[in-house]
Amino acid sequence: MSLEKTEAARLLTEIVLVTFRLESGFIEAADRISAPAGLTAARWKVLGAVLHEKRSVAEIGRVMGLARQSVQRLADILVGEGLACYEDNPAHKSAKLLSPTAQGRDRIARLSGRQTEWANKVSHGVDPASLTITRDMLMRLVYRVETTDVPA
Repeated sequence: MSLEKTEAARLLTEIVLVTFRLESGFIEAADRISAPAGLTAARWKVLGAVLHEKRSVAEIGRVMGLARQSVQRLADILVGEGLACYEDNPAHKSAKLLSPTAQGRDRIARLSGRQTEWANKVSHGVDPASLTITRDMLMRLVYRVETTDVPA
């Protein structure tokens, strides 16, 4: 049985391809922004996920869209470097909470100006209303992707 791709499906496929390219650009920029603070984009992502709220490795994975095993590896590295620590989790005996140390918070603070400068440059001349629409659509697509089964 041959299925015909709808116009919406064709456009979604184009969005997927553009998003892959955009993700690569974001990661490359994040690596360049975070390097002077001794971080990588991946370490920045995990440390940033616990900056305002302690989280378990599984929670970080869900929030950031990362595999739990990848988060565990990065969390262990951050703990080993003294940038984060594990704390007891009152809600779950074996799932410790990851929390940034003062040194970890300092590293993230060192990135703030560089990230702001980059974001200002990239968004220069782009209508904030368009960015709001784009963000909202991306969030709807994230929900749809996360709640739609892939055909067997």
